[in-house]
Order: sequence, then C-alpha cells, then structure tokens
Amino acid sequence: MIAKTLAAAVLASGIALTAIPAAAQENMPLSPKQVDAVKKVVRDYLMEHPEVLGEALESLREKMRVQAEADAHRMLEARKDEILKNVDDPVGGNLKGDVTVVEFFDYNCGFCKQAYDALWEAVKADGKTRIVMKELPILGPESVIASRVALVAKAQSQAKYDEVHRAFMKFRGRLDEKTIFRLAGEAGLNVEQLKKDITGPDIDRQLKKTSELARSLEIGGTPTFIIGDRIISSALDQGTLKQLIDVARKGTPNKG
Repeated sequence: MIAKTLAAAVLASGIALTAIPAAAQENMPLSPKQVDAVKKVVRDYLMEHPEVLGEALESLREKMRVQAEADAHRMLEARKDEILKNVDDPVGGNLKGDVTVVEFFDYNCGFCKQAYDALWEAVKADGKTRIVMKELPILGPESVIASRVALVAKAQSQAKYDEVHRAFMKFRGRLDEKTIFRLAGEAGLNVEQLKKDITGPDIDRQLKKTSELARSLEIGGTPTFIIGDRIISSALDQGTLKQLIDVARKGTPNKG
C-alpha cells in the first residue's frame, strides 16, 4: 500500500519516461536529474504524510516478529530432544504430563526467585504438566557454585535436588559461597564430600551442554521459559503460565 502510494506520487510528478519504449525503459537507468526529482517527490510526500513512516515501521516490526517466531520454531524442533529429554536434567511436576515447561534459571537471579512460586503453583494446579529445569549460571562465580552443588544433589537423587533447589530459590538476597554450602548442609548433603564432587567432569559437561543449548536458542537471560513452541524471557505470573500451558495443550504438546 505504501509503495503503491509513493509510486503514484512519482508518476504524478511527470517523471515517467513516456516517450521511451517500455522495453528500453526497463534497462535504462535514471539520469542524475531524474534521480534528484524522484528523491524530492518522495521527500515531499513523506513530509506531507508522516503517518506513512509509522505504518512502515509497524509493518517492519510485524514482519520481524513473524520471522522471529518462525526461526524459534525451527530451532526448537531441531534441538527438541536436548530440550526435553536430556536424562541429566532435573525434572518435576507430572513426569507423564502432556505439556512440558522448560526453565533456564540462575540461583542469583531475582526474577527467577520471583517466578519460582508461580511456576510450581501453576504446575500443581494444572496436574498434567512436567517441568524440566536447566541450570544456566550466568550471574557470576557464586551462581556457578550454586548450580554445581544442585547438580551434585541431583546425581544423588531428584528428591535431594528438589530440597537444594527450593532452598536456593527461597533464599532472599545474593547467594555467596558460605551460604550455598550452609543451605546444602541443611538439606542433608555432606558438605566436605560436596566440595570435592562439584568439580567433577560430569558436572562440567552438564553445565557446558546447557550453556551451548541456550546459545543455540539465542537465550541470553534468566528466567527463560520454553512452553509449547514459544520461548519467553520473563518472570511469568501464575495466570500467564496457566494460559501458556493451556495454549500448548491445545496445540502440539511438547511432550518429554
């Protein structure tokens, strides 16, 4: 629509080369004088109709949004097994649920802590949702230690992981090394053994895989959720989570 309007304005200016056969016009570049004339027509039109710029920007945003959604869908499909079926990832909720919510998080992320209760309350209320938890420590060395501790707990049992995960998420303030090991000890872990186990190669491999997966999906912040075919980088409230789960269930569920 915008292009047609501008074309009409250019034609109305009398710049069209009507005296030259059409076939010749196709291969004939405009002269510098004609180029300047076209520029003036376009400039004058935009000055008189500035709303056209707004329409053009809105159209561009919509095209970019559609393209981004298509790109995200392709990436999610290509990495589906890594996202949903990595046996090393902690899992929760209904393990046989028909919808899976994947969360990338950091224990020192305030928004992750904010989303913690909303996520688990939404999953509990739904009853048919599975959760996959992706440790993505991006907020400093203390975050890395916390994730390592949690993954060592997971290697012992999912129940131990759940305790440590809850303790870290419920802690208000920034987790430092002393607090991390104190909370882990309170959760029943042997702290001295824990300090040895957190440097193990399996933990290194797990964190590296999650980091590489996040980069491939262009995830650069926490919390980031994958629900159905959507990637959402935001702390979601319980109502929004419920809506997204319902939409995923009505579409193509991302079963684990």
